[in-house]
Order: sequence, then structure tokens, then C-alpha cells
Amino acid sequence: MSAQLRAAGAIAPVVRRGTVRAIRQFHQLPTGGIQRAEIAARGFRRSVQFPANAYHNAVIVRNASFARLLPKLAIKFIRIPALFGGLMIGAVGWIQYQAIQVSNSAQEMYGNMKNTVTATASSLWGGARDIAAQTKRGWDSKKEQFEMPEWLDKIMRGEGESGDGRSGSGGPGGPEPPKQSGVGGVAAAGASAAAYGYDQTDGDDRTPEEILKDDHMMYITKKMIEIRNLLQKVGQSSSVTLPSIVVIGSQSSGKSSVLEAIVGHEFLPKGSNMITRRPIELTLVNDPEARADYGEFPDLGLTKVTDFSMIQKTLTELNLSVPESECVTDDPIRLTIHSPRIPDLSLIDLPGYIQVAGENQPRELKRKISELCDKYIRGPNIILAISAADTDLANSTALQASRRVDPRGERTIGVITKMDLVEPEKGYAILSDRQYPLRLGYVGVISKLPAQTGLFRRETGNLLAGINRNEKAYFNSHLPEFGPDAGVNTGTITLRKKLMQVLEQQMSSRLQETTEAIQRELEETTYQFKVQYNEQPMSAEAYLAASLDEFKHQFHDFASSFGRAQLQGLLKDALDQKVLDQLAARYWNRPIEDLSVAPHEPDSIADLPKADPNSPYWHRQLDTATSALTRLGVGRLAATVAASAVQSNIDKLLDKSSFAKHPSARKVVSEAASTVLADRSYATSDGIEISLKPYKFDPDIQPQEWAQGREHVVGLLQTELEQCQAAMKSLENSVGGKKKLKEVMGFVDKAKKGEIIVEGDHPSGAGGFSAALLTRGREAVFLRDRADIINMRILAAKSRKCKSLENKYYCPEVFLDAVATKLAQTAVLFLNVEMLNDFYVRFPREVEAKLHEHMAAGGLERFAREDPKVRRHLDLIHRKELLELVLAKIDELHRFDGAGGVGKGLADAGRRKGRRGIFL
Repeated sequence: MSAQLRAAGAIAPVVRRGTVRAIRQFHQLPTGGIQRAEIAARGFRRSVQFPANAYHNAVIVRNASFARLLPKLAIKFIRIPALFGGLMIGAVGWIQYQAIQVSNSAQEMYGNMKNTVTATASSLWGGARDIAAQTKRGWDSKKEQFEMPEWLDKIMRGEGESGDGRSGSGGPGGPEPPKQSGVGGVAAAGASAAAYGYDQTDGDDRTPEEILKDDHMMYITKKMIEIRNLLQKVGQSSSVTLPSIVVIGSQSSGKSSVLEAIVGHEFLPKGSNMITRRPIELTLVNDPEARADYGEFPDLGLTKVTDFSMIQKTLTELNLSVPESECVTDDPIRLTIHSPRIPDLSLIDLPGYIQVAGENQPRELKRKISELCDKYIRGPNIILAISAADTDLANSTALQASRRVDPRGERTIGVITKMDLVEPEKGYAILSDRQYPLRLGYVGVISKLPAQTGLFRRETGNLLAGINRNEKAYFNSHLPEFGPDAGVNTGTITLRKKLMQVLEQQMSSRLQETTEAIQRELEETTYQFKVQYNEQPMSAEAYLAASLDEFKHQFHDFASSFGRAQLQGLLKDALDQKVLDQLAARYWNRPIEDLSVAPHEPDSIADLPKADPNSPYWHRQLDTATSALTRLGVGRLAATVAASAVQSNIDKLLDKSSFAKHPSARKVVSEAASTVLADRSYATSDGIEISLKPYKFDPDIQPQEWAQGREHVVGLLQTELEQCQAAMKSLENSVGGKKKLKEVMGFVDKAKKGEIIVEGDHPSGAGGFSAALLTRGREAVFLRDRADIINMRILAAKSRKCKSLENKYYCPEVFLDAVATKLAQTAVLFLNVEMLNDFYVRFPREVEAKLHEHMAAGGLERFAREDPKVRRHLDLIHRKELLELVLAKIDELHRFDGAGGVGKGLADAGRRKGRRGIFL
């Protein structure tokens, strides 16, 4: 057993016995605040008999000024180790002593001591908070080793002891309905107390039967809201829906304060200008298991946001995203709040009505807000019409709007705010339905707390408790108008309960009609599923698997047909272009840059057939061209050619596969191919360069390779000749015909021979030809000469002299082609093993890994819905499953309603009101 556990076990009995004795002596203490505190402290120390270093500074008896502060601090401090907890309580007790000294001092003394005491209290309070933070960190690291006593665990959870020894805070809220077991069952099942707000007030004055009935109503409402949320996902039919509570009111009516009082937190956007520009669909979920209140934005993917100031900021940003030119839109913001202290409700907050549009607002803003509100307040929704008590109800914009769609007032609840700003008699007249009666009545509230004064700020999480105390203080001070016998509804707790009752009744009244509509919708959906898809199941996972299998099959066919031979052909084509580049640079004619006289060339390609076999010039030309070919980086070229070819074929496979309909997934597969190819490119390039080292200085060409090169190069030169002829034809068309081009070419020839002297570069042209025409003439002369050279070299390659390898200097085209073939054959051996085969093995696995990463966090559903046919199939299946789930939940409520007890009593009450119960 750890030292902390032994210490806790030893201290706990002493603390309990000492506390009891101190409480018994409390009634015999003097009434003076300071004397009572000192005597109580001495009595407690004598009764507990702690050692010298024990809690000799602890203050047991609370004084009136801190009666509400110390219990909360004590509950927080009891969670930390005993030594530091005592130190903190002692520090706060010292602060309390200083505050009492100030409050009991004379008026003239108050002015002198005000600054000193305030500074001291602030300093000690900050020190106490630092000690609490440090101690909490130490307690968090050790609490796993500490076994908490049962009585301490109940205090920290905020649970008390009921009359029969069981907890009276309510059982866990879940899908199971509250048990019906008499008074004891009511105490165990009082889940509605926290939801209505009774746990935050002075007491719960409901009878056990009322508690049990409220708990059952909470369960029914929770289930109906779940059904309503499911029906919202079904959509497409106005008959398949259940009502929500729509909150309307003018901008100055206190609408936001009422909603925040219901929730118990300040979370709505605030500002001087119009902030609420979008409907806020607010779903309140009573969650007894929640350790802290939190909100969720399902459309944004934000979950468990416990900081309500962050919720307020998010709502403000979402509303301000609507441009000022529009001001309002019907695109809703969905927010869900979970808390054990709120009822299950479905609320819709709308922009407040305005009388006149502002200077920077569009003139049609008033009309837009009215149309938006009219869209939501239509049946079957319940209207929560907010009006201020200090405004004539005849001018209430909310009541006027509700009368347009609900003239008999059957769906409207009137909420009168700012009740403390009017005379009690006037407030009573408004709430008693004398002027503008509503079937659901009015509720008067004071939803805004008075301005905060004092040393410490109000806790934002305790907003409802403060509002309830303020309301009770006001309404209890005017009992003739607002007392129990006045017959009017007042208070936020009453409003909470009324909203749940009305929502449950309205939902129940439509449930039978909605059930029949759901059954019709389900029959129609099932019929469509059978006719259109032959009841074949479909899921996003199955569609992805089928698409991937199809692509893998196509990839397997490609891998079987694309190998060493194909790679060698592609690499040889790339090297052939390099051969042509070397021939053009060292043997063939060069482009004509100007019209100056051409210099004489002592060694022309036309003289090569008659040149000396030992001519150093032609030997040097061939050796230089061969060295440039072997040292150009064949390894890098081969890896690039192979990677480009494979990537191109993968893209073609994707174009023919199902991934063509999914751009994002197609990009993932293409990037997977690039990743695998790039991973092997550098190593493959280095390996090829090593394998080609023997050919970089003296390529060894065999007679058979020479013969193959001689045959191949003729075709290569013929292709180049055809390209020259095509370029010449294009020039003829660009200058206006063959005749015109010949005239220009004749002028260029004379200039190059010196028959015509053209000095400098004339922008306006020369010889009667424009500069642009002369440029085309130079290009045509170059192409003509190039075609003549290629024709001559084709004849030379076919000649008898080029049959022998010994005459390689007379046939450089044949030798370079044979060298290129040698390089391609050698490079492909390494390329096929190191890159291609490795790609065929790794690529399918890389695709699966990349797709799995891409499909995470909802990507799989988005992927499947990108295909219109699949989306329709999935939507139909999803709709069918939702309808079946809704009917199952309705059947669950049906069984609960038929179980008797309060459920049966609610059905009987419904029949007495003219409807046949919830389900009958």
C-alpha cells in the first residue's frame, strides 16, 4: 500500500469525527463574524487533534460574504492531496478575513484600506491558483495509485444520499427508459431534475409522481428528436418530418438571451451590427454521461468543443461569411450541444426582425428576413415568439408573424422578456392572455443577469443558476401577480419544461401520420430498389474493391505485354534522335543566319566518298561524334525514357478504368506510379552507367551489328528526309506558293555566292523582298540543302563501300547507328531487372496503401458518390436503411408506450385531449 493511500485512510476518519464535533459546537458560538471564525477554528483543532504541522489554519465556518464561494472551493480542493489542499483553504480563509475586516470597518477607514486589501487579496488569490495548478499536476500523476473512499467519491461527483440510501441525482441517460418502482424508483430515475434546472436552484418541489412522469416524457422526447434527426436525413417529403421549435423575435427583444438561458451558456454571436445572418439549427442533447458541456459542428467535423467562447467565435465567423450584399441566407448552421443540465430540444434560431434597414444594408433586407422566417415558421414547427415586456404586444413583430401562419395560436408559445422593466400589474396582464391570447400561453422570464459587481467574476458555466435566482428573487417579491395562485407561468425552468411538453405533444400528434408516410415511402423505395437494381447490395467499400480489381486486371495485361523488347525499342528511338543530332552538328549543313557570302569549306560532306582513308579530319569527326554519343548520360536517358513510357501507359489505363470518373483517386494512383518509378530511377541510372563503361571509349562493333545498323539507318535517314520535305511544303504555303518561294530562294543563293552584295541586316528587307520573306527564304535554302545531303547519304549507305566495317569513316551514319543499338541492348538488360520488374511488384501495393490513406476520414464515401450511377444506387440503399431504422425506433417507442405506467398514462391523457394517444 502506498504512502498516500495509508495517509488517506488514516486522515479520513479523523476528519469526519472532527467535522461532526465542530458542527455540534457551531450552534453555541457567538454571532460575531470574526470571533465566530476564530472560536470555530480553535474548537476544530482541539477536536481533531492533528499534529503540530496539521491544518491549524483551516477555517471551518463560512461567513455570509463568501457563503457561495467557499463550498465550491472546498469541493475543488478536496480533489488534491491533503497538505496542499489545507494550505489553499487557509490562504482563501485569510482572504476572507481581510474582506470581513473591510466590510465591518467604518466608512472613513474603508477609503484608506481599499487599495491595500484589494492588492493583497489579488496577490494571495493568484498564489493560491498557482498552488492549485501545481498540486493538480502532482495529483494527476499519483491519482491512479490512490483508492478514493466512497464518501469522498460521491462528494466529488456532486451526488448526495437519497432517503433510501441511493443516489438521488438520476440514473444514466441512455436508450433504456426510466424504471418504475415507486418512490425509490423515482429517486433513482430523477433524470429530468438536472435537465429542467432543479439541481441548480434551491430545491425540487415536484412530487415523486411528477418526477417519474417528467422522466418518462424526457425519454419520449429524446427518442422523438432522434427520429426527427433521422427523418431530416431522409428528406424529399414534407410529410416525412417532425416539428422543431423556431425562435423568432426582433433584434432588441432578448431572443439571444432566452436561448442562452435555456442552454446555460453564452455562445451566440454578439455585435452592434446584424450578426445572425444564417439559421442556426440547435439540437440540445441531455447526456448524463458527459463530464463537461460541449458542442459539436457536424458539418464542419468539429467535435467536443468544450470552450463555448470558441463556439461563439465559430458561429460569428460562419455568419459573417455571408456577404453584406446578401445579409441573410437560408443555408443553416447545425450545432449540437451535449450536457447533463439541458433538456432534449430541437431549436432553430433565426435572424431578428428589423424595422428599417441600416445604411450599409440592402433595402430589401427587411423583406428577406421576413421571407426566411416565414419559411421556417410554417407547420408543423412550433413558434417561440419572443417579445419584450416594455413593448406593446400590438407592435410585436414576432406575434404578427405568428398570426399570419398560425391565426388561432395553436402552435405559438409567447415568451415575454424583461419582466422586471414593467409594473407587476402590467406584466400579469400580459401573461394572463387577456389581450392577445395564445392556446399554449405565455411565459415571463428575466433572461439577463444584472450587471456584475464585486471582487470576483461570475462563472459562465453557472449562467442558468444565476438567472433562476434572479428570477425567483423578483417573482417572489410580487406574489399577488406572479405567485403560485396567480395562474401565470414565469421563470426559465418553467419555460424549459413547457418547451419539452409542447414539443412532445406536437411530435406525438403527428407521429401516426408520419409513421404512415414513412411506411409508404419505404414501400416505394423498396419497389425502386427491386426494379432498378434487382435488390443487389452496394456499398462504397464494394465499389472501391471492384474498381481496384478492374484496374489491377488491366495492369496485369499491361505488365504481360510491356517488357524488355518494348523498352529497347523506346530507348533505341531516343538514341536515334541523338545520332541525328550528332550528324547534323558534325557532318550536315548548318542554318543560314544572314545573306553574307558563304565561306569556303575545305572538307565538305560531298567530298567524303573521295576522301583519303587516313584523313585525320574525318577520323576526328567520327571519334568525336561517337564519344559524344556514349558519354551523353545513357543511364539517365534510359531511366527517364522507361519511367515516362510506364507512366504514360498507366495514365492510359486510368483513362479506360473506373477511376476516370474520380479525379482525386485517379491522381492518387498516378502519383503512386510516379513515386515507385522515381524511387528506382537514380539507382537504375547509376547501374546502367556502370554497365556501359566498356563502350565509352572504344565500342566493339561486330559485322552482324554493322549490317543491322546499315539497314536501319537507311530508314532513319528516309524519315528525316520526309520531315525536311514536309517543312518545305509548309514554307511554300506560308509565303503564297512554290513560285514565290523559288524567287526568294534564288535571291538568297545569289547573295550566298556573292553575285549580289547585301550589307548588314535591313529591317525593311532587301532586293524587293520583306525581312520576313527573306527569313523564310533562308529556311527554305537550308531545308533544300539538307534534303540534298540526306539523299546523298542514303545512296552512300546503300553503296558497296558501306558494306564493310573497315570503311566506317566513309559511313559515319551506319557506325553511329550500330553504336546506339549496342548501347540500347546493354542498358535494357539492367533497366528491365532493376526498374521494370521492381515496378510491377511494388506498384499494386503502393496503390492500395495510397488509396487507403486517401479514403480515410470520409474519403471513401466521397469517392463512391463521384460516380452518378453509384451515387443514385447508394442514395436509394441509404434511404431504405434510414426508413427502416426510423420504423424500428418508432416500434421501440410503441413497446415503451404499451408497457403501462406513466407511458400508458400519457397515452390516456392524449386520448382525453382528442387524439388517440401517441401511436393509436
